[in-house]
Amino acid sequence: MSPNHERQLRDQPLPGDRRRWLELLSALDLDQLTDRFISLVVRVPGYDPAPIPVSELKRTGHLSFHTLVEGLRAGGFDSPVAVSTEVGVSRARAGIPLEALMTAIRHDFNVLWEALTGVATQDDAELVIRHTGIVLSTVDEYVSQVQQAYTAEEQRMREEESSVRQGLIAGLFDDLSPTDERLATIASALGLDPGEPLLVVAAQGEDTQALRVLVSEHERAGGTMFTHHLGDALIAFARSSELSGSRLETIERRLDEARVGLVYAGGIGSLRRSALTARDLARVLAADEVGVMTWERGWARLAAQSLNAAGNSIITDVERALAVCGTAERERLVEAVRTYLNSGSIRASAAELFCHRNTVANRLRRFAELTGVDPMIPAEAARLVVGWA
Repeated sequence: MSPNHERQLRDQPLPGDRRRWLELLSALDLDQLTDRFISLVVRVPGYDPAPIPVSELKRTGHLSFHTLVEGLRAGGFDSPVAVSTEVGVSRARAGIPLEALMTAIRHDFNVLWEALTGVATQDDAELVIRHTGIVLSTVDEYVSQVQQAYTAEEQRMREEESSVRQGLIAGLFDDLSPTDERLATIASALGLDPGEPLLVVAAQGEDTQALRVLVSEHERAGGTMFTHHLGDALIAFARSSELSGSRLETIERRLDEARVGLVYAGGIGSLRRSALTARDLARVLAADEVGVMTWERGWARLAAQSLNAAGNSIITDVERALAVCGTAERERLVEAVRTYLNSGSIRASAAELFCHRNTVANRLRRFAELTGVDPMIPAEAARLVVGWA
């Protein structure tokens, strides 16, 4: 056996290594890894001073080490990891040079290796050496994914800056009454069919960064998504037919979990109207809510918002009538009515509330007697649906 072959065998994990290897990985402190990483990164040219908040560096650093450790548990990455896209996209948007980014994230290996040797005992020396290749390949794969995401986002930024393309997109939003000929010209230039259904998504404030990541991932999966700023909101739109195939379906599932407003437009002619609706839907998301806000989920909130803005009371009389009840009775009545409004079925409501159907019926009747609003009459129930949205 040649010396090189013997060395290769020594560098390969043994079947009995796994239990102890997992123990060493579990002993790693992600907070300490992150702090050590930050202490190195802030000295990298391009990060001194940091072009993005240190709190953001810590957040993505912690998430990166969590992902890397999980990758080491699995023996490496066999598919793209979300944090690599987030880091690549956000650093490109922050204007960090690629060379500086690569220097920074390659510190991941030094920090991981330093920590692993710190938690290992003298008896673990050979085991750690046997896992050197896995650590190197896992970190290198992560670095490669970040670089790909950065490069793709940099290209996207260049495309966004193209005056022709962005001017065409802006025209769709600025022209309130575009002619069919104008719409056809813009659609053709963007590679769209004028009557092609579009997926329209909107995000505002801190949620725009997450939408940018999804846009980047959509394009990495082979799709095309256009973006435009509409006031304080970021609008993204694409062919709705593009969300097919395993990778794009994964993007669609992630979109369902994002804090965005989503509308389907019938074609490029209704894009502006749909974008405004998507923006309004994004605005009615509560601070602690997660998941996409669709028309089906948010129409009642938009209706309530419009009525309140017009100075029209929706259910003030209902709240006043319920105020005469004790707290316990009020909670039971409102719970029964809300549950019933979700399904329109006394039987389903009783099952959800774990009580008899007669109990639900009695509470609905009591609510109607007190408030004058019968939740079993659709025209009257609509007030409650909107008022409690």
